[in-house]
Amino acid sequence: MLGNVAGARQIFERWMGWMPDQQGWLSYIKFELRYNEIERARGIFERFVQCHPKVSAWIRYAKFEMKNGEVARARNVYERAVEKMADDEEAEQLFVAFAEFEERCKESERARCIYKFALDHIPKGRAEDLYRKFVAFEKQYGDKEGIEDAIVGKRRFQYEDEVRKNPLNYDSWFDYIRLEESVGNKERIREVYERAIANVPPAEEKRYWQRYIYLWINYALYEELDAEDIERTRDVYGECLNLIPHKKFSFAKIWLLAAQFEIRQLNLKSARQILGNAIGKAPKDKIFKKYIEIELQLGNIDRCRKLYEKYLEWSPENCYAWSKYAELERSLSETERARSIFELAIAQPALDMPELLWKAYIDFEISEGEYERTRQLYERLLDRTKHLKVWISYAKFEAAAMEEIVEGADSLEEQKKKCIQNARRVFEKAINYFRTSAPELKEERAMLLEEWLNMESSFGELGDVGLVQPKLPKKLKKRRPIASEDGLAGLEEYIEYIFPEETQAPNLKILEAAYRWKKQKLSTED
Repeated sequence: MLGNVAGARQIFERWMGWMPDQQGWLSYIKFELRYNEIERARGIFERFVQCHPKVSAWIRYAKFEMKNGEVARARNVYERAVEKMADDEEAEQLFVAFAEFEERCKESERARCIYKFALDHIPKGRAEDLYRKFVAFEKQYGDKEGIEDAIVGKRRFQYEDEVRKNPLNYDSWFDYIRLEESVGNKERIREVYERAIANVPPAEEKRYWQRYIYLWINYALYEELDAEDIERTRDVYGECLNLIPHKKFSFAKIWLLAAQFEIRQLNLKSARQILGNAIGKAPKDKIFKKYIEIELQLGNIDRCRKLYEKYLEWSPENCYAWSKYAELERSLSETERARSIFELAIAQPALDMPELLWKAYIDFEISEGEYERTRQLYERLLDRTKHLKVWISYAKFEAAAMEEIVEGADSLEEQKKKCIQNARRVFEKAINYFRTSAPELKEERAMLLEEWLNMESSFGELGDVGLVQPKLPKKLKKRRPIASEDGLAGLEEYIEYIFPEETQAPNLKILEAAYRWKKQKLSTED
């Protein structure tokens, strides 16, 4: 109001000596601009950004230069700001403002470089607005490749945010890795893999490691198949196997993949060493099976035998291993060795699937034409179990044995009759067992008779269904209550089997009662 510009300036200068807040500096700048003192205002801006080195102060300075048409000066201000404030928490605002400045100057390539530089340097958690602006920029100025890069960048930001919030979310890591693999930048792919596998599950429990271990598997497969880096692949498998706590749990899959990788490199010694370590540290069925398969393909029979011995030493109840070992010896025409293995197997105190082992032994003897040995096996099996299926299998064997009889015997017809008689003998023995020793197993007895009847029918003229039909039971539909925790839950239908001897028993009791009554009457008359 007094027009004393010099006096006002002097007051402002004394005020600035106290280093006031931003508003004080901006008031001084406005004062100089009112009198068109551009150079003085520029000088104050320089002092302003030194006193308040904040992103907002630098942006105001650059906008001041741009407003005055000083494009080069404005760019210089932004560049200086980036040098000083690139690591600041508010750096995102600076880069966005710088890129938009270049965009207004029609310098789209400069703007793109600024966006990319910023995206590489600013932590993903603070770059949300930057990504959004970059995608919008590429849609407006970029080509197809640029737009795709921007979209990839946006997805990359999303995945970074997810893995930052929960580093143990392995599905997010898998998605992130797939994204990087689609782009094809080896260094980025490896970086993400390394970051992912660094997130080891916190507890040494297998359920927590199930998904995690596939990060290692995918990493190794990427290095071998895509990057074609054999040494890195070997290192990945080695580090993974060293990391797994094998004393608590292990993964057969990773051992086998590592061994198969070495085989593909024609390095059999390393493959054997890996599989040997697997058997020593964490023996599993899959590892034994694959190791034996590999040695068998290579024709190393003695190694296969040693492996089967270790397999059975580790798991003596394993019927699959016993059967396969015997099968190997049989394929080598080592009949006695195969038989000895079967004998050792059935002598084990505990077996996981004994029925399969006995069947394999019986089939072996049949294939060797050893019918008498087969009969002895069936008898030994029946000493252990009287299961319905064993009886039926035994009878079918006796009936089918005639198919193996050499022609030229005294009478083929007589031989057939003998086989049929042997089958009938088995059925008779079975029926007698179920009638006397297991009368409660009526359904099994009925099924056995049905099987016998069908077999007699299949014999044609030599068969005699009349032997079986009188023994067949009557089937009666009945109902019985269904018990539950709350009491009765309704009725259910079932089949009651009434065998011939059960219908005769009541009549005998009536005759006995009548005889006793008559005898008593005669004694009283006397």
